[in-house]
Amino acid sequence: MSRPPVRIVLADDERMVRTALRVILAAEPDLEVVGEAADGAEAVSVVRETRPDVVLMDVRMPRTDGLRATEQILATLADPPRIVVLTTFENDSYVYDALRAGAAGFLLKRADAEELVQAVRLVARSDSLLFPAAVRALAVGHARACPTPPWVARLTARESEVLRLMAAGLTNAEIARRMGVGPATVKTHVAAVLAKTGARDRTQAVIAAYEAGFMDAR
Repeated sequence: MSRPPVRIVLADDERMVRTALRVILAAEPDLEVVGEAADGAEAVSVVRETRPDVVLMDVRMPRTDGLRATEQILATLADPPRIVVLTTFENDSYVYDALRAGAAGFLLKRADAEELVQAVRLVARSDSLLFPAAVRALAVGHARACPTPPWVARLTARESEVLRLMAAGLTNAEIARRMGVGPATVKTHVAAVLAKTGARDRTQAVIAAYEAGFMDAR
């Protein structure tokens, strides 16, 4: 039995951008656009009504911007969608703040159709990091200087290894093969990493790791 299509909401204040995104995504049989919004406030409302799996959220919009909309969606829905913020500039501080707030990743507006489709599928699957090199560059450029948090010392050796492999963009299956363990064991380690870092998902955990200086630790 085939899986139901990934349900997507598009949030961007430019109609032409939304139209272009819809055309690309609608061409894929496993993807379905279920709603659109022209600003952040409308995005929150549309997401509540349609309950999509993934939201493509422009980070800069009138009334309520993409950052605030992301925060509201994640804070008020019991089972929120995965949010990918759209941006023109990859070093945008708004994007970094959105990732810290719980967005699953970001996508440049100049990305081609294949990158867009792959990003949506990857985020919907949620078992690997979207564009890990880009997340690393953003984290390194925007990370705040702060004392080493207590969670770093609480990670076991295995959990530390899993966190580094998560940061490299490996899926659970790839991590399992690399470590020579079963997928269920990896899922347990990932869950422990998220709990100890206080992260909502892999992206937040990796951002926390860079901010803590963990990725430079050996």
